[in-house]
Amino acid sequence: MNLDELKYPVGKFVKPKFITKETIDSAISEIENFPNLVKAEIQNLDERDLQLRYRPEGWTISQVIHHCADSHINSYMRFKLALTENVPTIKPYDESLWAKLPDNNLSPLVSLQLLEALHSRWAYLLKTLTEEDLNKEFIHPEQSEKISLKENILIYSWHCQHHLAHISQAKELKFE
Repeated sequence: MNLDELKYPVGKFVKPKFITKETIDSAISEIENFPNLVKAEIQNLDERDLQLRYRPEGWTISQVIHHCADSHINSYMRFKLALTENVPTIKPYDESLWAKLPDNNLSPLVSLQLLEALHSRWAYLLKTLTEEDLNKEFIHPEQSEKISLKENILIYSWHCQHHLAHISQAKELKFE
């Protein structure tokens, strides 16, 4: 396996030409179910297992879970900003620096609890969005482009699959 395959076990996100209601509904379902899938992946892991990495010098399983909580909170807020403001410019964050903050020393079960509550609320919100809402946008300053909420739903569905695959890969490949 080369480094790109280790980094992107489900491939890189590819924006589809057309985004259908069925595609959005499926993506929302994946977002909604993500915490349960993470819980199932880590239920029998001990502290040592949670320190396994999905690739050399990559994040540990524990760090991946903490990252998902950080990332998904930011995404949820971006949805709310786009729904309540006219094409807001969102605030990016440095995920590698956030991963080094002291709260990442907590058990990943704390972040899993946060993900469970967040994803319940997030999925509820996403299911209520109208076609007009789905077309609302925000500007991501790092890419200097507008991102629609329907595209962001797909991005975060991919993000869930991406990191779930990292957890599974870490358990299988056992990089320390």
